[in-house]
Amino acid sequence: MARFRRRTCIILLLFILFICSIMMALKTLRPDRAGFGDPFGLGLLPELQQRTVLLDSVIVLSWYPPGMADENGEPTDDLVPVILDYAHKYSLKVTFHIEPYKDRDDRSMYHNVKYIIDKYGGHPAFYRQKTSTGKFLPMFYVYDSYVTIPEIWANLLTVSGSQSIRNTPYDALFIALLVEERHKHDIHRSGFDGMYTYFATNGFSYGSSHHNWAGLKAFCDSNNLMFIPSVGPGYIDTSIRPWNNHNTRNRVNGKYYETAFSAALLVRPEIISITSFNEWHEGTQIEKAVPKRTGQVVYLDYKPHKPNIYLELTQKWSEKYRKEQEQWLM
Repeated sequence: MARFRRRTCIILLLFILFICSIMMALKTLRPDRAGFGDPFGLGLLPELQQRTVLLDSVIVLSWYPPGMADENGEPTDDLVPVILDYAHKYSLKVTFHIEPYKDRDDRSMYHNVKYIIDKYGGHPAFYRQKTSTGKFLPMFYVYDSYVTIPEIWANLLTVSGSQSIRNTPYDALFIALLVEERHKHDIHRSGFDGMYTYFATNGFSYGSSHHNWAGLKAFCDSNNLMFIPSVGPGYIDTSIRPWNNHNTRNRVNGKYYETAFSAALLVRPEIISITSFNEWHEGTQIEKAVPKRTGQVVYLDYKPHKPNIYLELTQKWSEKYRKEQEQWLM
């Protein structure tokens, strides 16, 4: 199957996970300013924290190993300390969305995880999640995980694997991307701890289709896996993929975002991810926006609503999520 390309993520964990890009955001104009914006939208972290104050809010950074980048970017690992410091200042946590770099396998992933934990694991903003055994483990999201066969992942993620990371100082919660239905069995065989759906286009993939979430949640519950549905405010990427108009999803003045949140809450997930905070080129951003044109590019704005309408909607649904979760746990 064709590779599904993207650049960003945020994840709101309940917790809410915000998927964010530290590659594209550093190079693009942010339309809530007259000129270039703060790197990664760091100037909006205080408002993000205020909007999700009732939850454990986690920023999930799109990440490549040192010296690596996607085909449109530059290496950005050296920016991680700045983001961790900003996040800590506003009581936010940070984890990592590991990208599908060339020749990624069990051995390289072991070294990636060791590097991240050794270098960043001691920072107070580094996210760890409490498990059912009472341990606090880091959490890593693995984009395009389906490209690697389950047998390779099992070397890393099962106790008996030849490169097993389990029960070592680098053990963690590993979350795989589910695109097709069959991937759920591969994810289970691989030894992953859960799955997420990532895409903000309802109907684009099996995983991103809201009507499949109940079945996926049931599968995860029966196999001791976490199910993390991904919600988004809309989707439009025709500025970079002119042929992809059929996957455009209109925001409908916020109704699309609210419908996605409503569908996610129906399956009672422990975590919800939001795609995305700042992925402008795919039209999934929720950060502030005002009308802006630069050259031939017209940036998406939220008129007739306020520039922060999607942050307000995030707050609304964060509060609803918290209240409903309290009922689930009674």
